[in-house]
Amino acid sequence: MSGDDAETGLPASFELAWGVRDRPAKGPKRGLSLEQIVEAAIDVADAEGIGGVSMGRVAKELGASAMSLYRYLGSKDELLALMIDGAFNRFDATEPTGGTWRARLERWAEIELAAYRRFPWVLHIPITGAPIMPNQLRFMEWGLRTLGGTGLTEADKLSSVLLVTSFTRSFALLSSDIAAAFESADPTTVRLMPRYGELIRKLTTRAEFPALHAVVDAGTFDDGGEFDGLDHDFRFGLQRILDGIEKLIDRPA
Repeated sequence: MSGDDAETGLPASFELAWGVRDRPAKGPKRGLSLEQIVEAAIDVADAEGIGGVSMGRVAKELGASAMSLYRYLGSKDELLALMIDGAFNRFDATEPTGGTWRARLERWAEIELAAYRRFPWVLHIPITGAPIMPNQLRFMEWGLRTLGGTGLTEADKLSSVLLVTSFTRSFALLSSDIAAAFESADPTTVRLMPRYGELIRKLTTRAEFPALHAVVDAGTFDDGGEFDGLDHDFRFGLQRILDGIEKLIDRPA
């Protein structure tokens, strides 16, 4: 689909994903398509992480040659961008509707967090520009719609969505890294986390770190060393962001 008939200036593979460019003629591997390449790349990333994705590795997954992939893709960077969009397409989610704007935007953020947890390798692909792929723009559309009827300007709606998605992405990266440390059974992590509060007491003085000791005394670190995905911290941070947006909505005209 497309909005205008003007030239997009996008790479050919992006135009193909949007359906505004004809598919290339069949190459040496009969039946190979851009969709198959992206799906195979996602499978590799799911199994081996983003570091395992290369044109050669994806071609091997497809039983094709690496050169045959270049009939559809100009570079690995194009493939990575298409993988992000493909991951969003694989994730089964529906647009948040009904309820208050706050409930809709909260659900939108939860969907994004769940997608990052399903495809954590997406977080390790550098952001090179504004989202322009079909599923990414559709998800942005959902986010903007959550703020419909709030009276916010269009610029404020976009800034609010950017704020929420920036928090969600950074939180997802933090929790993913911590989860990976636990899953790796790294001896330092395994020994340190259950004793974190105890170590703070031993290594610091109450006089020098009174605020930190207050947190320890409150039992904040007494979780037995289990990692729960930091769900409480995500909800806390998201609610504070939503509080701020609510203040913006309720401000005098």
